[in-house]
Amino acid sequence: MKPTGRSHSGIVAGTDADPYHSEASDLYARLRSTTPARIGLGRAGDALPTKSLLAFQAAHSRARDAVHAVVDFDRLATALAPHRCVSLRSRAADRAIFLRRPDLGRRVAPDDLAQLQHELGDWDAVFVVADGLSAAVEQHAAAVIEQTLQRLPDWKIAPVVLAKQARVALGDEVGAVIGARMVAVLIGERPGLSVADSLGVYLTWAPRIGCTDAARNCISNIHTDGLSHAAAADTLAWLMRTARSRELTGVALKLEAAHDRIDPLTSTR
Repeated sequence: MKPTGRSHSGIVAGTDADPYHSEASDLYARLRSTTPARIGLGRAGDALPTKSLLAFQAAHSRARDAVHAVVDFDRLATALAPHRCVSLRSRAADRAIFLRRPDLGRRVAPDDLAQLQHELGDWDAVFVVADGLSAAVEQHAAAVIEQTLQRLPDWKIAPVVLAKQARVALGDEVGAVIGARMVAVLIGERPGLSVADSLGVYLTWAPRIGCTDAARNCISNIHTDGLSHAAAADTLAWLMRTARSRELTGVALKLEAAHDRIDPLTSTR
C-alpha cells in the first residue's frame, strides 16, 4: 500500500491541512513574536507537545514560587540610599496568614504604629514599598522611586516605608498617620503564567483608613518585558503633580490624559 503520510490523528503532516505547519505555522510564529501569550502550541496526538507542556508547568511553578518568595528588605533599603527608610509590618503575622486574611494585610501592626507616628510632618507624598503577592519590588521599586523623585524636585517626600506582608490599602493608614497628602504604594502584583515579577503602583490622594479602590490610580505591568522604569516614573510623576493641583485621584483623574504630556524621549518601553 502506498504511504499516505497521515499521522494517527488523520491530518497529513507538512500540508496546509495541518494548522501547525506550512503557511499556518508562519502565521502563528508571527503572532507569538508579538505577545507572551500561548498561541498555536501545536499538538502531539490529542495532547500538547512535551515542550509546550513542560513550559506551562514551569511557568505555573514560577508563579507559585513568586507568591511565597521573601523580599530582601535590607537589600532594598541599601538600594534606596541615601533616602531614609522606615520598616514596619502588617497585622498578618506570617505569609500563610497574609494569604488567608487580606484584611490583616491592610493594617499596620499595632507595635509599629508608634515609630510611624514619629514621622509625622508636612509631607507632599510618601512612598510605601510592599511585598504584596510577589517579590517584584526587589527588581523594580528602587529604580521607579529614584526616577520619579528626579522628576519631582522640591517636593517634600517622607521617608520611604518598607512594609512586610502588606496589601495596597496599608498605605492609607501610613499616609494618614504621618500626615502625607498622598501615598504611592509600590507592590508586587499577582503573578501570572507569563510574568511572575510585575510591579504595580497605586496612588491615593488624602489617604485614610477605609479608602476604596475607586479613589486610586494604578500603573501596572512594570517589568522587564512590560512598562519600563522610565515610562512608569513619567506617568507616576504626572499623576502626582496633577493630583496635587486638583486634590484628587481615582476615577476622576483620567490617566489617558497623561500621554500627551509625557516626553517620549525620556520614556522607553
